[in-house]
Amino acid sequence: MKSPEFPESSAAALVKVEAIAPARSRCSPVLTPLAYALGQHLVVPAYFGPITITGQDRLPTHGPVILAPSHRARWDSILLPFATGRAVTGRDLRFMVTADEVKGLQGWFIRRLGGFAVNVRRPTVASLRYGIDLLLEGEMLVIYPEGGIRRDDRVHPFKPGLARLAVQAVAAKAGLGVQVLPVDIFYGEAYPSWRCPVQITIGEPVPVQTYLSDDDSPEALKAGAKQLTKDLQTRLETMVATRQSAAPSQPPMLS
Repeated sequence: MKSPEFPESSAAALVKVEAIAPARSRCSPVLTPLAYALGQHLVVPAYFGPITITGQDRLPTHGPVILAPSHRARWDSILLPFATGRAVTGRDLRFMVTADEVKGLQGWFIRRLGGFAVNVRRPTVASLRYGIDLLLEGEMLVIYPEGGIRRDDRVHPFKPGLARLAVQAVAAKAGLGVQVLPVDIFYGEAYPSWRCPVQITIGEPVPVQTYLSDDDSPEALKAGAKQLTKDLQTRLETMVATRQSAAPSQPPMLS
């Protein structure tokens, strides 16, 4: 996703809790548990073959978190709750989605399952502030840093929005402690079919605070966000390369 430039004033002054846009999504107390249960016990086990998940012990069970997964198929948004959600951490995931996905009946469900929209063609500061609001409330967000779905088994350049949101949230509240975890999702096929195997690897948490200094000027925040983006991409690239080297005979995914 694209993000607007940092405002001229400091992020701490700009992103006050009371100034953040009102909520545009929520986790329904009825629909969300039902959706998680169906995915956990019916949809995922019935459709996929062997599912290998590593790194679940790295998932924080409290505090603000951003999961930064590779985006290989629409199934990602069902497998992530399976691998990191209620049954594992006791937490509901808050997905950042495009504005086009929250239209009609589908949009009604997405908003009530915690999804929140960003218009990638015309991103607004208000939509990013809502993501910051969720982090200030200690939520676990999912933001696909590559943007759209990529069928080939390689890491594409990260969009800057995830890091900018994370840095602004930490700058807005001292001691917030936002962590970002890269996640590698790999299917045995470019277009996952019935009984397709899946590998999910959760990387080490990256503390966002280390990318901030005493200087909270827009320039310093931009620099910190840029370095965070670079480091997250490098970490995910390393995770993918490690998996590929461990299974040299696996066929390449199609683009």
